[in-house]
Amino acid sequence: MNSPQDWTPASWRARRALQLPTYSDPAALQDAEQRLSTLPPLVVPAEVAQFTDRLARVARGEAFLLQGGDCAESFDDLEEQAVESTFRVILQMAVVLTYAAACPVVKVGRIAGQFAKPRSAETETIDGVTLPSYRGDIVNASGFTAQDRRADPERMLAAYWRSATTLNLLRALSQGGAADLHEVHGWTADFVRASPQGERFTELADRIAQSLAFMGACGFDAVRAPQLHAVEFYTSHEALHLHYEQALTRFNARDQRWYGGSGHMLWLGERTRGLDDAHVEYLRGVANAIGVKLGPSATADDVLRLLDRLDPERRPGRIVLISRMGSGAVADRLPPLLRAVRGSGHAPVWCCDPMHGNTVTSSNGFKTRDFDRILQELRGFFAAHAQEGTHAGGLHFEMTGQDVTECRGGAQLLTDEGLASRYRSACDPRLNGSQSLELAFEIADVLKADRR
Repeated sequence: MNSPQDWTPASWRARRALQLPTYSDPAALQDAEQRLSTLPPLVVPAEVAQFTDRLARVARGEAFLLQGGDCAESFDDLEEQAVESTFRVILQMAVVLTYAAACPVVKVGRIAGQFAKPRSAETETIDGVTLPSYRGDIVNASGFTAQDRRADPERMLAAYWRSATTLNLLRALSQGGAADLHEVHGWTADFVRASPQGERFTELADRIAQSLAFMGACGFDAVRAPQLHAVEFYTSHEALHLHYEQALTRFNARDQRWYGGSGHMLWLGERTRGLDDAHVEYLRGVANAIGVKLGPSATADDVLRLLDRLDPERRPGRIVLISRMGSGAVADRLPPLLRAVRGSGHAPVWCCDPMHGNTVTSSNGFKTRDFDRILQELRGFFAAHAQEGTHAGGLHFEMTGQDVTECRGGAQLLTDEGLASRYRSACDPRLNGSQSLELAFEIADVLKADRR
C-alpha cells in the first residue's frame, strides 16, 4: 500500500503542534530546514524495512526487543568512548536475555538523534531570573544564560552531523568485529568487572566460550559464521522536533512510500500523542516503525484510536506500544489496555519503559529513580501480560555505559549522598553500566521462568 493520499511531509503544520521551540528569526529557520533537506538521509528504506520485519517477529512472540540509551544526547558527550561503552552494555544485556529466553533479541539504541526533550513548562526560574526551558541540544544549550537558552535553528544542522558521525561508528562497531561473540569476555567495563553482576557475566561468557569450542569440535566452523561476528543494531528517538523530521523525510519510488530519514524507529511521547495533533499527523504518513508512549492516563479508547490512525493497514511490526505506568499503577492500568488491543485485530509490540513513571527528587535535590521501583514495574508488566495471555515483547530504558551515579539502589547501593559524585545527565537520570547489566539478569530470571 502507498502512503496516505491525504498526507504530505508538511501536513502537520496545519495541526496543533505542542512542545516545539519558538524561533525568533523565521527566515533563519527556513534556511536551516532547506539546507537540511538537501543532505542525505541518515537511514535508508531497506534498513527501515528490515527493522520492521524484525519487530514483526517480536509481535509474534518469536523475538524480544531491547531498546536503551540516553535520555537526551549531548553534543559534548558523543566521543568514541561514550558511544562504544553504551553499545557494549546493550550487547551484554542482549546476550544475557538471549541466553535466558532462547530467542533473538532485537537491539535498538536511543542514540544518533535523541537530541530533543519535551518539557513541562515553557520557562524556568532560578534566583529570580526567568529564561526559556532547555529543550535539548538540537534547540538550545543547557547553560542558564539568555544566549544559551535562545532557540538556534543552526543546531538542527549540528544534530544531523553528530548523528551521522555516531551512526558511522555504530555501523563499524556492529559489523567490524567489536560484537564478535569470541570476544565476549572483553565487553565488560572496568568499573563493572569486579561487581557481582560483572562476575556473573564472566560466568556466562565462560559458558558461551565453551559452547563455541564444543561447536568447533563438532565440525561447525564458528570462525566463518557471520552471526557470531556481527549484530544488527538500529537507532531510535522521539520525533519531537518536527521541523528537523520533515527536512529529513524522503520519498522512496520503489514502494511509493515516504520514510523518516532520521532514524529507524520514531516515537510519540506521552505529551505529543494527541490524536489530531501535529506529531501524530506527521508520523501516520511515514513508513518507519512507530513507538507510542502510554502513561497511566491512557485509556483503551485512546490506544485503539491511535492504532487505527497510525496503522490502518495493520502491518506487522509497524507499532510499538511503550507502557510507562509507574510501579504503583501498572497492575491496575495496563491490563485493560492489553485486553482492548487483543480484541481489536491489531498486533503491536508491547514494550515496557520502567523509567519515566518512577522519577522522584532526592533529599539533596537531584532528580533520580530507584532501582527497586524500576524492577517492580518491569515485574508488573510481565505479570499483566501473563494474566491477559499476551506477549511481553520488550524493554525500553534510559541508560549509559559510563560510570555515572544518577539512579539510586541496585547492587551498588547508591544513596542520595552518592548521587552527587558523578551525576552528569543534562535531563533525566540514567542507569549506569553496572545497574543496566544487573537489570538484565533480573529480567533474564523472569524470562527463564516463562520458558519453564
